[in-house]
Amino acid sequence: MTTSALASALPLLIVVPIAFGCVVLAVGRWLPWRLIELLSLAGAGAALVLDAVLLAGSGRARIAEWVGGWTPLRGVSVGIALVCDQVAAGLAVLAAALVIAAVVFSWRYFEGSRTQFHGLLLFFLGGMTGFVLAGDIFTMFVFFELMSVAAYALAGMKIEDPSAVQGAINFGIVNSLAAYVSLIGVGTIYAHTGQLNLAELARTLAHQHGPLVVLGFVLICTGFLVKAAVVPFHFWLDDAHAVAPTPVCVLFSGVMVELGLYGVARVLAVAFAAPLGAAVQPFLLALGALTAAVGAVMCLLQRHLKRLLAFSTIAHVGMFFLILGVGGRDAGGALIVYLLGHAAVKGALFLLAGILLNRYGSVDEITLHGRARPLRFVGILYGLAALALAGLPPFATAVGKSMADSAADQARLGWVPVALLLTSALTGAAVLRAGGRVFLAMGAVPEGIEAEGMSGDTELIEVRIDSDRTPPSMLAPPAVLVGGALVLGLLPGLPAAAAVAAGRFLDSTGYAATALAGRAGYAASAPPAVEVWSPMALALAGLTVLLAVGVAAFELFGVRTPVRRAVDAVLRAPAHVLRRAHSGHVGDYVVWLALGVAAMGFGLLALS
Repeated sequence: MTTSALASALPLLIVVPIAFGCVVLAVGRWLPWRLIELLSLAGAGAALVLDAVLLAGSGRARIAEWVGGWTPLRGVSVGIALVCDQVAAGLAVLAAALVIAAVVFSWRYFEGSRTQFHGLLLFFLGGMTGFVLAGDIFTMFVFFELMSVAAYALAGMKIEDPSAVQGAINFGIVNSLAAYVSLIGVGTIYAHTGQLNLAELARTLAHQHGPLVVLGFVLICTGFLVKAAVVPFHFWLDDAHAVAPTPVCVLFSGVMVELGLYGVARVLAVAFAAPLGAAVQPFLLALGALTAAVGAVMCLLQRHLKRLLAFSTIAHVGMFFLILGVGGRDAGGALIVYLLGHAAVKGALFLLAGILLNRYGSVDEITLHGRARPLRFVGILYGLAALALAGLPPFATAVGKSMADSAADQARLGWVPVALLLTSALTGAAVLRAGGRVFLAMGAVPEGIEAEGMSGDTELIEVRIDSDRTPPSMLAPPAVLVGGALVLGLLPGLPAAAAVAAGRFLDSTGYAATALAGRAGYAASAPPAVEVWSPMALALAGLTVLLAVGVAAFELFGVRTPVRRAVDAVLRAPAHVLRRAHSGHVGDYVVWLALGVAAMGFGLLALS
């Protein structure tokens, strides 16, 4: 297809899933449930095909379309621009693929109506796709809100469960307040520059510095950072994951939080790179380090599998922000590969946790001690996914981490690989520990376990299974996702292709030329020389996995040892503080949101 034909197809990427969602909601009450699921699958599948076509086309040229034909006149625009490069198209493909996995897994999901669930999934997909294609900050906000509203409703689908309603309310209030803050930021920048389009903002802000620019950037990014669950804006995430239906958790951790990262990266790379680029790098590194540390520690403290995986997501978001803070094409390529691998692995782990919930009525690793031993295939998939999360080669997570280590060394940020290693090892250890208890009956059950609200025994069974055999429709999605993470890691050309895509993503001049002047080609650049598996990289990967296994073994078998008692004595106070901070009270979370925005503003003003 020609570039103009591909550009004309850009609106379809958004319209198709939303149209299918409207059909499902309009006529679903009169249709058999199997037909509703087929319609949902057809909508997500059609979106995936269109996204894949655009991904292939965006490899040749950046693609832009002005909706309604409102093209720029003498470099000035008033219309809505959709801009597609490889990163945007790749995220759209990822979102559609994970929606398909969620739909297939949910074939045995509801006993009652499925109409609202599938309609909301398709609206969620349309919002995510529109967000990554949006070429101005207000359109980004609009699709961000469409995505968010669908997410709130999906999180609270189990309305018969009071905790699900409470978790969805917390999710909605915190994220809605953050969205209002972002809208104020959009208004601030528009009042200051008279522009909303990212390309025009890049041109206008190239020679502008000052407190209003910093304020606008901080406010705009607040909504993105909350959605990405960056500390201290992360408190809603584990509550939402704990109560949301399992297929929804796949989308929350697999792509939604990553879109928050994308929003920060897109706005910074295109519009604010000139006035704030140098100041933002240490800011991103600090946010990443704090988020990785809090997420990893809280992950180890959990016994509720869905909360454990949610805090693992927070820790990995911290790793992503560390890599983003390193900066440059090579780090960007590492981030792309790592993000893809994480999405596949984390999606598989959530689906496997869903199988446990619906077989045994619990996601508490203590309650499930040894009960899942008959589920051998599920246990194998879980073990592979846990090791992949820890960084086992040749999974894509390990490839991305190795690339990130190399980029950080080149940037003379030697502490970043250490932070990545520790975070990968600790989160991997928590997941391995839970798997050892649940599938292999390893370790003794800890004594004196308090009946805390974060145990996993209060979760409602989501799927009614009438036999002792897990349906193939529930086994296939996690198996495909784990296999996908492995295949991605084995693709020899992926690291170099990801680095090229990252370089094009960071090219604000080329972005502006495509959006405002219609020049679709990419700027010529030297091909990247990416060495993934050097001897040092292999040694670091092995060390990460060994550390993860060692910490998991210590957690399992060191319960009554003097060393364990000494470690517990040292960590008891900080662990208590962290647990108290994650109170579940939305008022506390709003206070943290306000404090975080203020700290970001003053911090960036000091650095700029």
